[in-house]
Amino acid sequence: MKYLIKMKLIYTLPFLLLLFMAKAQNTPIPGPVESSKAWIDLDYVGDNHIGHKLDIFLPKEGKGPFPVIVTVYGSAWFSNSSKSQCFLNDFGQTLLRNGYAVVSVNHRSSRDAIWPAQIHDIKAAIRYIRANADQFSLDTRFLGISGYSSGGHLSTMAGVTSGLEEFVLGGLEISLDNKIGKHPEMDSSVDAVVDWFGPTDFLIMDSCGSSFSHDGADSPESTLVGGPIQENKAKVALANPISYVKKENPPMLIFHGTADPLVPHCESEKLYEAQQKAGAVSRLVIVPEGGHGPGVMIEKYYDEMVAFFNQQKSKNLTR
Repeated sequence: MKYLIKMKLIYTLPFLLLLFMAKAQNTPIPGPVESSKAWIDLDYVGDNHIGHKLDIFLPKEGKGPFPVIVTVYGSAWFSNSSKSQCFLNDFGQTLLRNGYAVVSVNHRSSRDAIWPAQIHDIKAAIRYIRANADQFSLDTRFLGISGYSSGGHLSTMAGVTSGLEEFVLGGLEISLDNKIGKHPEMDSSVDAVVDWFGPTDFLIMDSCGSSFSHDGADSPESTLVGGPIQENKAKVALANPISYVKKENPPMLIFHGTADPLVPHCESEKLYEAQQKAGAVSRLVIVPEGGHGPGVMIEKYYDEMVAFFNQQKSKNLTR
């Protein structure tokens, strides 16, 4: 059965990222999702905010319950309603075809609330999934997460902060999971992460060769933290996934193109180096001439993503 999902494009400088990816790869705007069952616009917090809605899709083939992949869209954190974009370029559909339930989530935008509201939302969605797993035929013994661009940032943050509720850095304290929603007792950790060209260290993006200024007061990163990033370095550190890297982080697979004009590939290289130094399980795939989506989010690398999730799932289910 095919379920239609609505999409909303954001005409702000991420710059038309969603259209940029679609046009560059001659890929149509998301249409029907092929799944056996679907639940659309579930309110995972209970406040009816558009940024607190998620969709659940089950594979057409196989018998549940199904292992879960949470998908997080890219929008430079400017959108609160783009969960359908996770089916752009066959991304979400590939996961469904390979036996995973796909949970695509909205989160509050940086204009709704500044950091760390966005990671609070992702963790609330994960708790909702675990609390309602039986109702939706989900097997949360394995729960992975994957996202691109700002969604890659949030997916990586969900991984590196798994098990963390509070953190202190540079004299500032941050709440990483404020337990919003109806299921504060549930676990918000993830078992594996696939990061597609997400920002990891905001302060070096310009010096690494981005095509526009991330240091500007109206940049996505500055908007996210509530002020120009170079003037708010302590706040920025608390929004950087690289700050939370430790040996115990869940396994991670990272993809990044060398020709990415928006998020320079040094961002993924620095994250990988930090993970290697900490002894965390990770792998980095650098795609020659890959852009911000084009040449990277393609079948070849989707197959690597699926193989990675399959490997980590097998480890979890045989423990």
